[in-house]
Amino acid sequence: MYTVHEVAKLAHTTVKTLHYYHKVGLLIPEQTTDAGYRLYGKKDLERLQQILFYKELDFSLKEIKKLLDSDIDREKTLIQQKNLLEQKVERFKGLIKTINSSIKNTKEEVDLDMETMFKGFETENDWEEALKNQNEYLKKEYDFDLLNQTTDVESMNDSAIEAQSFNEDMIKFLQEGTSPNDSKVQDRVKEHLSFLEKKDHPSTPQDFLNQTEFFIADEFHRNMFEQQQVGYIYFLNKVAASYLIAHSSIKD
Repeated sequence: MYTVHEVAKLAHTTVKTLHYYHKVGLLIPEQTTDAGYRLYGKKDLERLQQILFYKELDFSLKEIKKLLDSDIDREKTLIQQKNLLEQKVERFKGLIKTINSSIKNTKEEVDLDMETMFKGFETENDWEEALKNQNEYLKKEYDFDLLNQTTDVESMNDSAIEAQSFNEDMIKFLQEGTSPNDSKVQDRVKEHLSFLEKKDHPSTPQDFLNQTEFFIADEFHRNMFEQQQVGYIYFLNKVAASYLIAHSSIKD
């Protein structure tokens, strides 16, 4: 067991903060002695780690409590964090490779060969196979068939490229601690919704917010987003809410 002072030192936080977390029911010590001393166990420390993690992602304490009280799988969360770090390593490797190529071409005064940045699926069958699991889930849970229409491969490739680019940009904003209200974030959403509008997809600010709320409520899609980055879909929901408020203010 750990005293409140020991926990504060371990977690690089303050005793006052831990007292407040106890007061609001966010982190309740495993034991409180007759003399009023708080004693924390291993599970308490694990919960505190998650609290501090989500706090870094700019979630309110109310939102964090809701998240942590919803039976989070700690092992799965740690695995997702590990996967994220591994992805970062791979991205850095790719950047180093690109830099080396640029240095080499600059020395040789040769223009850099610009290859396609994103490669989409080549055929309709490829797309049907890629969407198979998601489509089966949607048909079972919502009686909705993603593939109940002619597949426009070129259009789907364009949409996949934009979706990947948008998610990567949003995840980067999240990792850098950028506020959902930041103009850079809001401008990227505007660009993304403009793309969706041209593709005749739901593209209003309210459509965007509704979509993020569905992704949070639906376990299949929530896990799909959280595998990319822990906390991502919740961040995206806050971005969508901020965008809707800003859009409404402009209209008013």
